Amino acid sequence: MEIIFSYFPELNEMQRGQIGALYDLYADWNAKINVISRKDIENLYLHHVLHSMGITKMLKFKEGSAVMDIGTGGGFPGIPLAILFPEVQFHLIDSTGKKIKVGQAIAEAVGLQNITFCHCCGEEEKGQFDFVVSRAVLPLGDLVGIVRKNMRKEQRNALPNGLICLKGGELQHELQPFRHQAVCLDLEDYFRESYFQTKKVVYIPL
Repeated sequence: MEIIFSYFPELNEMQRGQIGALYDLYADWNAKINVISRKDIENLYLHHVLHSMGITKMLKFKEGSAVMDIGTGGGFPGIPLAILFPEVQFHLIDSTGKKIKVGQAIAEAVGLQNITFCHCCGEEEKGQFDFVVSRAVLPLGDLVGIVRKNMRKEQRNALPNGLICLKGGELQHELQPFRHQAVCLDLEDYFRESYFQTKKVVYIPL
């Protein structure tokens, strides 16, 4: 977890404690319900927590914002972001009930007050949010079609309300329909570890 603190030195004692607790919690739950590849649990902080926090390289959410994490799995990127932004409300949804159960248990264990969960698919969610975030869930075109209905009209952040996705690999084809409005950042410009060489953050205003 020291890798997190080296990139986010501004974290306070409570946030550091919450992040520090994640490994044992995920390792314990993962033995019962597989939310992270068993081989990958050792890389929790690099591949899952720090990767989730990469969204902050596109935008730091303002106090009072509401953010939905679609297809959260065991809580990524939503749980690390909820730790980073305690004054922002996060709503995490997934169509697999067991994964939502894990996310709820971990958020409760670390004392997160700014997070809610729903076992549903994106088409069913009716809430209104400033931003929707996701981590390699669906192609961008499909995601945009699902979450457009969930966008608030009022603006409060430095970027217009929209979708922020963590993606990997070749995105040219996916980005083609949005080439005039999408913004794409390479995470290797911010995090020096080789894992991030193909990782990107994509923002599409909606």
